[in-house]
Amino acid sequence: MVKLRLRRRGRKKHPFYDIVAIDGRDRRDGAAIERIGYVDPMTSPKNVVLEADRAIYWLSVGAQPTDIVRQILSREGVLLRQHLGFKGATPEEIDAAVAKHKEVSTARYTRLKQRRSDRAKAKAEAAKAPVVEEAPVADAAPAEEAAAE
Repeated sequence: MVKLRLRRRGRKKHPFYDIVAIDGRDRRDGAAIERIGYVDPMTSPKNVVLEADRAIYWLSVGAQPTDIVRQILSREGVLLRQHLGFKGATPEEIDAAVAKHKEVSTARYTRLKQRRSDRAKAKAEAAKAPVVEEAPVADAAPAEEAAAE
C-alpha cells in the first residue's frame, strides 16, 4: 500500500521534512516513489510547499496519508480541493473556497498562538506573585452547639 508520509532530512537539531509517496513497508527515510512537497517546521509559521495536483493524484489512486500529513493536506486546502473536484465545482469556485479556507486556518493559527502566549505570561506572573496563606477559620458549628446548650 502506498502511503503519503514525512521523510526526515536536515541536520541534527534542525529537521526538515519531505512529504513523499512511498511504499508503506519501506523504512522512514527510504527511497520514495515521488516527492510531492516539503515542510520546514523551524520557521514560524511552518513553511509548507506542496504540489496539490500530485497530492490529489496520489489520494485518488488510493494512497493513505499519515495523521500528520492529513493535517497538513487539510490545512493547505488539498483535501477541500479534492472534495470540491469530486462534487463537480468549477475551478473558480474551488480556488475561492480554498482561499477562504486558508484565511480561516491562518486566523485560527494566530489566535491559538496568541492564546498560548497569554497563558504562558499569566503562568509566569502567577509564579512571581507571593503566596499568601490565610489562617484557618474556626468552625462555627462548635460555637452554635455551645450556645444552644
